[in-house]
Amino acid sequence: MFIYKRTAQYHETDQMAIVHHSNYIKWMEEARIAFLKEIGLPYAEMERDGITSPVVEINVNYKDMVRFDDQVEICVRLVSYNGVTLGISYEMKNEATGKICTTATSKHCFLKGGRIVAPKKCRPELDEVLKAALEEGKNTTN
Repeated sequence: MFIYKRTAQYHETDQMAIVHHSNYIKWMEEARIAFLKEIGLPYAEMERDGITSPVVEINVNYKDMVRFDDQVEICVRLVSYNGVTLGISYEMKNEATGKICTTATSKHCFLKGGRIVAPKKCRPELDEVLKAALEEGKNTTN
C-alpha cells in the first residue's frame, strides 16, 4: 500500500464549489505514477525503454464531496498482475474528516512499439517488482 497526498486546487472545482468528477481520474494517474516510482519503476524510465502502460479500464465510485483546499490521501494498491495486465485500486479519503470520498480501480496493459508485451519477456526486473508489489498489496489490510 502506498499513500499519495494531494490538496484540492481551486481550478479543479465546479460551480457547486466541489471538485469536478473528472479530476479524480487525473489524481489517480498522479498517484499511480508516484506509486510506480516508490516501488522502483519510474514511469519516465519505462518510457525511455519504449514501454508504456495505458489505461484499458477504469471504474470510479463517488461517495462524498471534496472541496477546494481539502487534503486528500490516496491509498494506492496493486491488486492484480497476470504478467500482461495490472490492476490498481485507489481509496481517496478526506484527511481532516477521515471520510472516504472516492474508491476506484484502473486496469493497464504494457505496450512496446504499439504492441502488447509481457514485462517478463522485455524487462524481467519489471515483472519481478510487480509480482513483489502484488504480494505486498495482498498482505496489506488497510
